[in-house]
Amino acid sequence: MVHLLLVVIYLAFIGLGLPDSLLGSAWPSMYGELNVPVSYAGIISMTIAAGTIVSSLQSDRLTKWLGAGKITAVSTAIMAVSMFGFSASRSFFMLWLWAIPYGLGAGSVDAALNNYVALHYPSRHMSWLHCMWGVGTLVGPNVMAFLLTGGSSWNAGYRCMAMIQALMAVILFISLPLWKKNHVSGTGEGDTGSKSAALPLHSVIKIPGAKEVMFTFFCYCAVEQTAMLWGSTYLVLYNGVSTEMAARLASLFFIGITAGRAVNGFLTCRFTDTQMIRIGQVILALGILAVLIPFSSGSAVVGLILIGVGCAPIYPSIIHSTPEHFGADKSQALIGVQMASAYVGTCLMPPLFGLIANNISVSLFPVYLAVILVLMVIMHERLVKKTAQA
Repeated sequence: MVHLLLVVIYLAFIGLGLPDSLLGSAWPSMYGELNVPVSYAGIISMTIAAGTIVSSLQSDRLTKWLGAGKITAVSTAIMAVSMFGFSASRSFFMLWLWAIPYGLGAGSVDAALNNYVALHYPSRHMSWLHCMWGVGTLVGPNVMAFLLTGGSSWNAGYRCMAMIQALMAVILFISLPLWKKNHVSGTGEGDTGSKSAALPLHSVIKIPGAKEVMFTFFCYCAVEQTAMLWGSTYLVLYNGVSTEMAARLASLFFIGITAGRAVNGFLTCRFTDTQMIRIGQVILALGILAVLIPFSSGSAVVGLILIGVGCAPIYPSIIHSTPEHFGADKSQALIGVQMASAYVGTCLMPPLFGLIANNISVSLFPVYLAVILVLMVIMHERLVKKTAQA
């Protein structure tokens, strides 16, 4: 039963990643048809991010009320309905409206699943599960590209994703009895929900190390999303790479994260979560240095790959170490605020670099990443020190 539930959770992580990279691949076909400026993609992505922040902050209360299994199943169903809404939209306003429930559903799934795996499974599964998320982000755009090149519209791509999400929701609802029977590692009581009161936000923030882990997550997602959004542009404007080649090379960043997390699952058998985070930070620093050194476009490409590989262990290791740092009883609340901090970093920091690139120079891309990385390292080391003392 335990292994069957793990398969279901793996599938849920793939389903979570499928639509995450869909908007970027579909938008060149969407904005002209919707008769809006190309920049309006930012409105949709920020609306989704705002929804995820709200639902992440409520994840402790919702999970203690319904349990992780029901939250995951219901939220996946909400995402499926939202994807159907996207596929039926014929105006930007309708698209924006459907982005609201999509963000709320995505945030609930993310926080609930991450906490459940952190409590019930070894660290290697956290890495492999986030590797499955990476698989989803690679599959989604390719499905959209296949349909577009075959003469279908972007609506068909979203409809296809909606049907996959709906199938996932059905599987999750069928699997609900398995969540209640799971007693892996003796770390939890299955998925029956907790009777303890949910921690309010002001109480969570007062927990020793909470502010540090929030800033660590903020910085991590700032690095990841800035590299993801601006890496291709940096190659074009600073290294003189063609736009077509830069688009292909930028995908190596995603491959670096996905492959890195597959390998990290084996490394966690030897290294602790804290050690994995530090290894990732060192590789990140090497990647940023490779981008910074003005040798050639080749070194910048190698740097982007290393940045992806360096990012790979950090996110899952921070999540998995949460019960160890703060206790199983507080982990859902802490993971909720971590998710919210992550999405705040996603919302604010890539656009901030866009302003820097537009008004100063795109050459500051590696410097920007380096400054955020230094702050991340400082905050993580303070987290380890504070929670050890507590």
